[in-house]
Amino acid sequence: MNVSRAVVHPVEAPPATEGAGNVAPPRVRMEDVQGMPGTLGGLALRLCQFVSAFVSLCVMLSTPDFPTVSAFCYLVAAVGLQSLWSLSLAIVDLYALLVRRSLQNSRIVGLFAIGDGITSTLTFAAACASAGITVLIGSDLDRCALNHCARFESATAMAFISWFAASPSFFVNFWTLASR
Repeated sequence: MNVSRAVVHPVEAPPATEGAGNVAPPRVRMEDVQGMPGTLGGLALRLCQFVSAFVSLCVMLSTPDFPTVSAFCYLVAAVGLQSLWSLSLAIVDLYALLVRRSLQNSRIVGLFAIGDGITSTLTFAAACASAGITVLIGSDLDRCALNHCARFESATAMAFISWFAASPSFFVNFWTLASR
């Protein structure tokens, strides 16, 4: 029985052309974007979040009549949570920087993104509510002489600054998580 067999002929690879304009460079993934967990930028954002939230908390707690307004109580709760969250993640970032450890695990980044999203949303909502009450007391009712408008405004402004520092952390962590 004569059976024909297929013969495989090797094909030579085309020669590599040096400096060809149509060859795309290999994609390189950026590993350490500043603002991510375990970077110096991330630590700076966390410290800024903590300091501004803590100052807002201290100013509001030093005002004796803040418990009479529910928006101010909400601000105290929100910036208290923000300061605890930011301080704990600043300690984690500092540890990662000192031992040169990467925090690019998807579970860690996911936890950071979810926590940043929740705390920044709460802080922003509380700051907006407090700003509304502050405008009501100061401009609409003209009762700044009876209340501590300057303290309320300072605490509200510091809460907004804390939110401004928390938002980049959330967006960088969410972007990193989504790009995996």
